[in-house]
Amino acid sequence: MKKFLLLVSLGLNGLFYAQESSTKEYSPPPGNASAGDSYGAGVSQKAEHTAISPRKLEKKLKKSGTIDHVAVKGTVTDVCDKKGCWITLQTEDNERFFVKMKDYAFFVPTALKGKKVILEGKAESREISVDELKHYAEDAKKSPEEIEKISQPENEIRFLASGIKVVE
Repeated sequence: MKKFLLLVSLGLNGLFYAQESSTKEYSPPPGNASAGDSYGAGVSQKAEHTAISPRKLEKKLKKSGTIDHVAVKGTVTDVCDKKGCWITLQTEDNERFFVKMKDYAFFVPTALKGKKVILEGKAESREISVDELKHYAEDAKKSPEEIEKISQPENEIRFLASGIKVVE
């Protein structure tokens, strides 16, 4: 009888914890993204002093295609509403480039939108597939009509951030 009660108890515990984990929702971390706040591995003092504009990054990428260690300063135009797992940064010519977090190791609050930041990490210029563009449009809560209009791959700058620091 004791064994039976133990098995029933273990079964109910397993059922309870299985239900709890399946209903867990993800969301971006809380926070105001105030000047001085850092995310990920942070940004080195050297990177703060040597950060370049998105335009200079684009020129450097035209020459090499990939830059393994670079710091860029710009304004955040969008943040993933689901987890805070990506952002877009505005360039001088009102284009945007996409920033993911290195190894999916950290997330940022949606309050980062509109803030000036310094990113430290790796940059590359590459072609983004239609499926991937549609996926990100869904994450950004674009309308079904806007998503359906995506029919061609795009070349764009991709940045893999190891650290992000809010400067304004």
